[in-house]
Amino acid sequence: MGSYSPCDVSNEVKAETAALGFRVKSGWAAAVLLTGSIESPKLHASQTIQLSDPQMPETRQPYHAAMGKLETDMKKIKRRRDVVQRITSESITQLLSGCRRNAYAIKRSGLVVGSQIDPATIANPHIRAHAFEGQLFRSALEEVLKEHGICTTILLERGAFDTVSAQLNKSSADVRRTLQDFGRFADVPWRAEQKLAALAAWFSLGDKSQNAAIK
Repeated sequence: MGSYSPCDVSNEVKAETAALGFRVKSGWAAAVLLTGSIESPKLHASQTIQLSDPQMPETRQPYHAAMGKLETDMKKIKRRRDVVQRITSESITQLLSGCRRNAYAIKRSGLVVGSQIDPATIANPHIRAHAFEGQLFRSALEEVLKEHGICTTILLERGAFDTVSAQLNKSSADVRRTLQDFGRFADVPWRAEQKLAALAAWFSLGDKSQNAAIK
């Protein structure tokens, strides 16, 4: 998505509140920064962050072996998991550093994920590999955010719009329209992943439960 920085916004405009939203994928995540209030959110930045090492393609699917089979070599898995943790930490540290330079103190975030199914309950090895990877990237991102003092809420992609619409007391159509309008201010492609990340950030702007404890 080019060199657009996640939080390079004008020093002349400072929002009272801000939240990050992520659509977590395998090896990467769409990240969106919203500022303002839950009633009047504003898009300030959108970008892709790495959760794996582009120089090590195997870290994008660390539980996959050759021909799409489930990797069973625990040494390989551990090396790949360590890389995922390191890259995720570096990505979030860089993102938050940019936010701090622009006076945004991020305390809340939302993560949209595809599933939270326990991989151990899945019989098919190939599908189980995907489940392990979903669990890994979600957990790595959540842990790093927690280390930075940022509360997280997990939203399942299926049903995310209904959950957020209920909290905002808005129709799903109105929520989708607002997310679509955000795209007019984005300097990067505004696709489904970015809309879901923005949805999570919007949810976090008004999620009072996050003030109580960090997950």
